Amino acid sequence: MNLISLLSPDRSLCAAEGGSKKRVLETLAEALSHSGQEISAGELFNGLIERERLGSTGFGKGIAIPHCRLESCTEAIAALLKLSDGVDFDAMDDQPVDIIFALVVPNEATSEHLAILQELAGRLDNASYRNRLRTAKTSSELYQMAIAPLD
Repeated sequence: MNLISLLSPDRSLCAAEGGSKKRVLETLAEALSHSGQEISAGELFNGLIERERLGSTGFGKGIAIPHCRLESCTEAIAALLKLSDGVDFDAMDDQPVDIIFALVVPNEATSEHLAILQELAGRLDNASYRNRLRTAKTSSELYQMAIAPLD
């Protein structure tokens, strides 16, 4: 997986206001809607919230990876948020989430979806990588830290 092909500087948001899980998903949907694909923020939000209703995508250590597959998506896209304050995301460890990496893939891309999720989870499970993301002061810095190779 190449993060550069999934993520872009304009979909990497540092010090974003969270407030609630719903608000975070709305912010992610809005960011993802600027991918150049013909997908509205509303459709993206509905896809993310529908998946979230199946079970929380907060996997602990302050991290969540909300994701969905959409018919209107033509290629995998991602957005990254670093929140100024953590929000309750119903994470497995009950800790607030402050780093959220959203992923949207084409409906038929089941194996690609799983491979990307596995790679993202592996990166985000790396303490050094998480700490690096948390030290970002600007959206540009967050993007550069996100796409940099693991230590």
